[in-house]
Amino acid sequence: MTMRLQKNLTLASQSKIRADLLRGAGLDFEIRISGVDEAALKLAHQGTAEELALALAAAKAQAVSAEHGSDGLIIGADQILECNGVLYDKPRNMAEARANLLRFRGQTHYLVGAAVLLEAGEIVWSHHGRVGLTMRDYSEAFLDAYLEAAGTAVLGSVGCYQLEALGAHLFAAIDGDYFSILGLPLLPLLDGLRTHGGLLA
Repeated sequence: MTMRLQKNLTLASQSKIRADLLRGAGLDFEIRISGVDEAALKLAHQGTAEELALALAAAKAQAVSAEHGSDGLIIGADQILECNGVLYDKPRNMAEARANLLRFRGQTHYLVGAAVLLEAGEIVWSHHGRVGLTMRDYSEAFLDAYLEAAGTAVLGSVGCYQLEALGAHLFAAIDGDYFSILGLPLLPLLDGLRTHGGLLA
């Protein structure tokens, strides 16, 4: 079943899980990759994690609009991981993934996510939220077994896990929206599309 929008929809992201979430919700859309230099934006940013996530989401949507144009809506989204006041990027290699997971072990970290809808170069809707995830105090033997089983897929996630897969074994508790953990605040976004995209209410 396809849920019809009155406007064309573009996702400014190469994230497979974000695309899968939108497809699962019955939305028809195009994918465009922004090419935004996220590292430079993060280095220059002086505000909160929420402000950074919103800035990155907006930058992705605006870059796609500037390069490709759009006669509809562009979705930009981003997610920041914060643990004990430190912001983390995706790990560059398996050794860094292991080191990060040792830092997260037994701690609560936060996934701070944001999404925007851009139309005619202007942001018409935005949302940000914070989800708390508490990892178990797992053994290093478990961690090594997890990394071996999960493989390089952990490098595609800022937290070094896919919660919908083997990553579930890392956690003791989760406080917040499941879709936002996966990388897209789907329910608020659908509400935004009802308001700005003509999705049936």
